[in-house]
Amino acid sequence: MTSILSKQSLILTTFSLALTRLSYCSVTYSNIPSIANYFGTKGRYEEVNPYLLNNITLVNKSFLIPTSSEGCKPVHVTAIIRHGTRYPTVKNIKRMQRLYDLVINEASNDETWLEEIKSSWKMWYTDDMDGKLVEKGRDDHRYLAVRLSKLFPSLLSEANLRHHRIRFQTSSKHRCVDSIEAFQQGLHKHWGLEEVWYRHEVNDKLMRFFEHCRGFVEAVENNKTALAEVKKFKEGREMGDVRRKMAQQLNVPYERVTPDMVEAAFFLCAYEFAIKSLHTPWCHLFDLNDAKVLEYKNDLKQFWKRGHGHSINSRSSCVLFHDLFNRLELAVQHLRLGQELPEAVTVQVGHGETLLPLLSLLGLYKDPAPPTADNYSQQHGRSFRTSEIVPYAANMLFILYDCRDGPRVQFLLNETPVRFPGLTSETEVPLYSEVRQKYRELLEGCDAQKECEFGIRPQYRGHHGNTEL
Repeated sequence: MTSILSKQSLILTTFSLALTRLSYCSVTYSNIPSIANYFGTKGRYEEVNPYLLNNITLVNKSFLIPTSSEGCKPVHVTAIIRHGTRYPTVKNIKRMQRLYDLVINEASNDETWLEEIKSSWKMWYTDDMDGKLVEKGRDDHRYLAVRLSKLFPSLLSEANLRHHRIRFQTSSKHRCVDSIEAFQQGLHKHWGLEEVWYRHEVNDKLMRFFEHCRGFVEAVENNKTALAEVKKFKEGREMGDVRRKMAQQLNVPYERVTPDMVEAAFFLCAYEFAIKSLHTPWCHLFDLNDAKVLEYKNDLKQFWKRGHGHSINSRSSCVLFHDLFNRLELAVQHLRLGQELPEAVTVQVGHGETLLPLLSLLGLYKDPAPPTADNYSQQHGRSFRTSEIVPYAANMLFILYDCRDGPRVQFLLNETPVRFPGLTSETEVPLYSEVRQKYRELLEGCDAQKECEFGIRPQYRGHHGNTEL
């Protein structure tokens, strides 16, 4: 993980980290689809961290970090991580099958890529795959564990692993359990431990809090009007243009190419690349403009279902928010008393649906105007892009430092430093007391049970008025 502290008194330290070969990353830049940066939640982790490409896990990288000479040392890390690369769900597999049948039976043109689909590509996705972790997904977590161990050797240490000072929690979904086991495999291999033992607890109330929030389930999950902007965009001009172009490329009637089929083709391009590192012929159906439209459609869904679109989306994550800050507060109390911290590291594995609400609750990636079906052309510079925020193996890292002037805390998203919003301090690693003051209202008032009973409130009142969905 990279770590940055911009306080003037801190010095630039260069880590020369050994290069570690990846078993899965044989992709060269020339083989990467030009649209790979627009796959949203179906995107590879490497696209947000390009230094991981070309058969390496780490390159020589410079960091601004607190050093012992400056009176700072890392004392605790909490990592909240999305599961690794997975197979499609049954829902998307069925859509892919319908698209494949259409192409095989009805499509016709002289393009090489279409001939390749018809003669060589076989529909290999089956219903029993249903969102299961693939081997690439295991590698995502194994090598993330190695990178964290190299960055924080005193915390993700062999001793802390053996003495149970590294805590592991996960969602009950098999892709998450498999991911956290792979993370532990990475730690064991890094420390040269021949025997691998798994120790983790399943906690869906934390890692799948959205299922346990009645207000969210009733007002968003099961409420069709909550995603009205998504439906409108699917039926709008931009998606219509992509459908029309795809129908022309396949030489089939426009009505035969539904929005779901367009998305299925886009996902086939994404999954083939994420799982197999293949630049599949399905990618030829889309150019950059098409990919941006489809990314926007998916971002609309995530924004209104998991992000800032409705306040209950973010407020449903209060339980995870308090879990995080209770841990930091306990660590700070131990520091003040000169006692050893009970946990050096906490690793929690969940879903994109776990990370996005918490990021929104923290006030991150909130643009001046919400994305809607009607303002696509004004949203090209938006910060809410799931391709960059929550690809496979996306991670939120909270690092607590013990410094001479008091405890400091740093936030990294996908191994990149991110400033806590709204702080007057210019440093990217502010005093813990400043961060706690920033979120005091949430710490004192964000009660998960009350929030989930209250239901939905529009987040952007300037756009939607006081209408409640």
